[in-house]
Amino acid sequence: MSFSIYDFTSLTQSVDQALKNSLSPTWALIIEMVIVGLIFLMFYALLGLFLVYAERKICAFIQNRLGPNRVGPLGLFQTIADLIKLLMKELIYIKQADKLLFNLAPFIVIIASFMAIAAIPFAKGLHAIDLNIGIFYIMAVSSLGVVGILLAGWSSNSKYSLIGAMRSGAQIISYELSVGLSLLSIVIFSGTMQISGIVESQADAWWIIKGHIPAIIAFLIFLIASTAETNRGPFDLAEAESELTAGFHTEYSGIKFAFFFLAEYMNMFIVAAIATTVFLGGWMPFHIPGLLSFNTVMDYIPPVVWFMGKTAFIIFIMMWFKWTFPRLRIDQLLKLEWKYLLPLNLINILVIAFVVLMGWYLH
Repeated sequence: MSFSIYDFTSLTQSVDQALKNSLSPTWALIIEMVIVGLIFLMFYALLGLFLVYAERKICAFIQNRLGPNRVGPLGLFQTIADLIKLLMKELIYIKQADKLLFNLAPFIVIIASFMAIAAIPFAKGLHAIDLNIGIFYIMAVSSLGVVGILLAGWSSNSKYSLIGAMRSGAQIISYELSVGLSLLSIVIFSGTMQISGIVESQADAWWIIKGHIPAIIAFLIFLIASTAETNRGPFDLAEAESELTAGFHTEYSGIKFAFFFLAEYMNMFIVAAIATTVFLGGWMPFHIPGLLSFNTVMDYIPPVVWFMGKTAFIIFIMMWFKWTFPRLRIDQLLKLEWKYLLPLNLINILVIAFVVLMGWYLH
C-alpha cells in the first residue's frame, strides 16, 4: 500500500494487517498496544521537554530578558539538563505520610493525561482510538487527574499540600462544568460526539467561523475554563508560591515531582489539542469558500502541520495569559465561574440549540 503524509489510514491498516498475518489476533493486538504505548511515551517526553523550554523563552520575551541561553545552542539543552538533575535527586520519604497514596498520586495524574491523549486525531487516520463517544471519553478521563492531586495533598501530611489540593479540587470541579458545556455546544452543531466526525464536519469551514458568534463565545469560555482546569496562571491558586510554598506537590522530590511538572504541560497540550479539534477544524486546512486556488494551496500543507500549528497557537495564548495577568484570589476565581461563565454558557447553549433547529448556520 502507498503511504501518504496526507492520509495515514493506509499506513496504520498495513501495519495492522502485517501483524495479523504473521501472529495470532491476541498477540497482534498486544504488540499494537505496545507500539502505540511506546510512541506516546516518546512523544510525551519530547513534547514535555519542548513545552518547558518554550514557556521559559516566551516568559523571557514578555519580561524583556533572554531566558535559557547557556546549555546548548539558544539554551535548547537546558530542559534536558533539568530532567537529568531531577532523575538523580534523592526521593525524600515524608514521616507519617500515607506511603501508598503518596507514591500512587503522581502516577494517577500522568495516567489520566495519557488516557486523554489517546483519543486525539493528529491527522487523517492518525489516532490511537476513535470512539463514537470521543468527547464524552475525553471529558471523563481528563477529570481523573484531580483524584491524583487530592490524594497527593491529603497523603503528604502537610497543611500546605492539603490546602493546595482542596483549592485545586474546588477549582477543577467548578471549571469542568464550563469546559463540558462549551464542548457540548459544538456537539450540538456537528450532531456527533465522535471526534473524527467533528473534524470531518469542518471540511468546508471551521466551527469557530461557520458557528458564528455563539461558537466564538463557546471557544472563549473553553479557553478560559480549560486554562483554569489545568491549574495554569492566572488561576494557579493550587500552587501559589507566595502563600502555599508549592501547593499540592510541596513534599514531592525527584522523579515524582517531575511527573506533576510534566503532567501540567501535557494537560496544557491536551486542552489546546481539544480546542483545535473541536473549534479550529483539527487537521483540516483553512478554506475560504469561492477561492479555489487559495484552497488548493492550503491543501498542500500536511494535516499534521495544520494540527500542530493550531495547537501551538493556543498553547502560546495560554502561556501569554500566565505571564500577563496577576493571580486571582480564590473567591474571585470561583465567582468568575459560578456567576459569569456558567450562566453565559447555559444561555449560549440554548441559543445554539435554537440556531441549529432553525438551520441558521453554514452546513
